[in-house]
Formats: sequence, C-alpha cells, structure tokens
Amino acid sequence: MAANAIDQTRRMLSLVTYLRERPGARVGDVARAFGITQDELISDLDVLPLCGTSFRGGDLLDIDTDGERIWWHNPDDVAEPLRLAADEATALLVAARAVSTLPGLRESDRLALLRATAKLEEAAGEAAGASSRLSVTFESEGGVFADVDRAISERRRLWIRYYSPARDQLTEREIDPIRLVSVGHTYVEAWCRRSEARRTFRLDRVAEIKILDEPSAPPEVELRDLSAGLVQPAAEDPEVVVEVGPGGRWVAEYYPHDSAEELPEGGLRITLRTPDPASLRRLALRLGRDGHIVSPQDLADNARRAAREALAAYEEGEQS
Repeated sequence: MAANAIDQTRRMLSLVTYLRERPGARVGDVARAFGITQDELISDLDVLPLCGTSFRGGDLLDIDTDGERIWWHNPDDVAEPLRLAADEATALLVAARAVSTLPGLRESDRLALLRATAKLEEAAGEAAGASSRLSVTFESEGGVFADVDRAISERRRLWIRYYSPARDQLTEREIDPIRLVSVGHTYVEAWCRRSEARRTFRLDRVAEIKILDEPSAPPEVELRDLSAGLVQPAAEDPEVVVEVGPGGRWVAEYYPHDSAEELPEGGLRITLRTPDPASLRRLALRLGRDGHIVSPQDLADNARRAAREALAAYEEGEQS
C-alpha cells in the first residue's frame, strides 16, 4: 500500500531515531521493522542526507548504505544542541504554522506541532516576531489535497471535474490515484479511466472532487523519475519550431526543448517536441508580437488565424 506524504514524513522521523541506536543496521531488518519494502527504504535513505538541523548545510545527516547495511557517520554532530539564527527561526516558525493548517493532518499530530511551535517561539524570543507577520497559503484549497491524500491511503477511486487550459474546457473523469508529487505545483499522478492511460492532474485545476466507494486499482506502472521536470517529451512526439524575439526568450526557460539557436537582435529559434502540438496555439497567442510558430505549417496557419479572430473580436468590442 503506497504511503501518503504525511505517513512517510512520520516514518522518516522515526527512522532517524532507529538508525542512531543501531549502527550498521541491515537493510532487510530495518525494512521489516518499518513494514516497508527495501526499495521504499532505500528511497527514504536517498532523502535523509538532504535533511539536517540547518538549511545552510554542513550539519546534514551523513547517512549512506552499501545495499546491505546502513551507516550513519555523524550522529554526534547532529545531536549537538541546536542554535538557530534569526532567519532560520523565522523560516522554521512560518513553515510549522503552515503545515499545521495542512488538510489531512491528524489532529494529534496537529496539536503536537502547535505545542512544539509554541516552545520554539518562546526560545526564539525577539526572532519570532518577524515570523508572526508572514504566512504561507497552500494552493490545494477546498480539501482537494486532503481528498486525494485520503483516497491514496484508503486505495479508493476519485471522481473529478478538471479544467484543461490547453482546451479551455472542464471534463469529468474517474481516476485511480497513484501518488502526489510536487514539481513547482502539486499534482496527483493517476490512472485515468476515461483515457485508459496514466495522467497527471494539477490540484489547483480540480474544480470538484469526490471520493468514490469503488476501490482504486491502477495497473502496475513504473513510477517516472521527475527530477528532470514533470513534462518530459518523447523522441517520437511531433516537432514544433518557434521563433521569438527578446521579449519571448522566457519560452526557452519554461518549455523543455531540443535546441535554442540565437537569432539576430536577441531572438531565439526554439525546437521542441509535444504530443499535442495544437496545445501550443495558446502559447502563440500569448506571445503576440514577441514570437510566432514557424512549423509545422498547419499549426502556424491555425495560430495566425486564431490571432486574427481574437483581434477582430477585440476591435468589434471597442466599437460597440
């Protein structure tokens, strides 16, 4: 059963204590103790070296494994009394208050977090003052995150009404959620029963959501490595060429592309691939005079026609 993000965080906190008391623990023994697979344990161990008592580094958890045993090389360094700078205390307090409002958090965990936050505020003294003037709001409002997280935990199917900006329409779908991922925004990766394929849905585009009684039963799929980004075009996807001026160079930063050649006067000729070239028509309209689609020809003609229609509609509205 796939763990949700909150359960995984709880497990990893327990894992730190467990490993401190058991130097050189065997991978198989630790996995059995926590009721997870060895692959899941190795995944946790890949994250732990990114954690520590300061975001400045130098006191991160030095934990590694040779595949058979797990070694923690600096437990005494990390166990030294924690001294937070003012900016660290502010960041920690803001994050703690934000997490305490997160949908899906168990009430006992929420109360424990609030108690810890109160102690930290007392210890931080004047440094805590700045944190009280800052706040973080999670984009997954309306309980969407909580419902997805619950559906994953209980292995239940979801019904959603989802907005697709590429088609500018709402669609109704039943999905079997696989996992929550965060790549700039928060997404649910799921098996879509409408398309009979794996799809990724951005949570802030879910207009309505319901947890169904039907069990979630996604096919066995290999989880994608998202370290290179959420959108990873395939080599067989159609090629699109876009030329932009200096004001459109941001396209190369936001869209995965095969190449970006410099043009005179600061422009770029960008070659990219997409399974749905028509979705780039909206990009062409957004660019306006800062760029245009060069090929394929039918897409370029379609984008120009859409631009003329939009301009005509605007001029008609001005005259009325």
